[in-house]
Amino acid sequence: MSMLPYLRAAVRPSLRKSTPAQPGYDTTRDPSASSAVVDCAVYRAGRRVLGPVCLTPREAIRRVREDGGFAWIGLHEPTEAEFAGIAATFGLHPLAVEDAVHAHQRPKLERYDDTLFTVFKTIHYVEHAELTATSEVVETGEVMCFTGPDFVITVRHGGQGSLKGLRHRLQDDPDLLSKGPSSVLHSIADHVVDGYIAVAAAVQDDIDEVESAVFAAPAKGVARGGDAGRIYQLKREVLEFKRAVAPLLRPMELLSERPMRLVDPDIQKYFRDVADHLARVHEQVVGFDELLNSILQANLAQATVAQNEDMRKITSWAAIIAVPTMICGVYGMNFEHMPELQWKYGYPMVMASIVGICFTIHRALRRHGWL
Repeated sequence: MSMLPYLRAAVRPSLRKSTPAQPGYDTTRDPSASSAVVDCAVYRAGRRVLGPVCLTPREAIRRVREDGGFAWIGLHEPTEAEFAGIAATFGLHPLAVEDAVHAHQRPKLERYDDTLFTVFKTIHYVEHAELTATSEVVETGEVMCFTGPDFVITVRHGGQGSLKGLRHRLQDDPDLLSKGPSSVLHSIADHVVDGYIAVAAAVQDDIDEVESAVFAAPAKGVARGGDAGRIYQLKREVLEFKRAVAPLLRPMELLSERPMRLVDPDIQKYFRDVADHLARVHEQVVGFDELLNSILQANLAQATVAQNEDMRKITSWAAIIAVPTMICGVYGMNFEHMPELQWKYGYPMVMASIVGICFTIHRALRRHGWL
């Protein structure tokens, strides 16, 4: 039987009413809690083994190695001391442990003996009423996943990227969970990439808004080029988005194409779907970056054109004003013998000449588009 229906139901929101959450389970660490573990459970034959509300990691792995199944331990921002015991219990490599504790890692896939260490960057779109030069558009977090033969350890950093809904959807599909820890790894990867798709659609709306503002006719009294700050801020946010997407391409390619002992062959096939979606998002983000470059250049070009137009108008008026300035300057000299000084119609003739010459220059400049 094809696993596609189960996978789709597990990694995408269900339209049916979800089952109530089990008591004591959350995905965000309570600041007053003494432990970074937010959930620890054993899964056997695709179902969560009933027992204490939240097992300790040591008790979970003991049950797994006695009776089979696998353990899934979720942590939120553990300290080095809090993670040390878990690392020792599961034999995690010190380098991977250091990365998981200190965070701020680029997306990657590493293998340490019988454990896969995967880092995902989660992206959350920050809603805003209006995009400004200081608006935060995307917020990043991290999900790190240790995948072993009989365990999955997820370490989350940041306030976003909750795995609560994902865990509940997986628990509703025992056929999928029965494939072992690799089913959890796939679901987390698909969950993260689906988040990228949603954020890309929202960022596209922001780019369309900025593009329309740049090429729309400016309001009266509003200078061109005022959108440069918004465009630059949006470009910075897109670059942050790109840093989360681009490095993940290679890990997804490896998971989808290279046989791995820790990844079930039935699950590996579906990593290709995740890799395909990720490649599409990457193309979108690269396109966003290039489009914003073009919009920024167009905005700066419009500002330059507007400044040139202003300078032409100033130059035109200066040329018109130069005519009366020159004539009045000549007749303002204190020479005793000058033509038309004693003539009855000298003043009206000079004024008429000034008006006539200025009018002629004004018409010529308007005809050539300078005024």
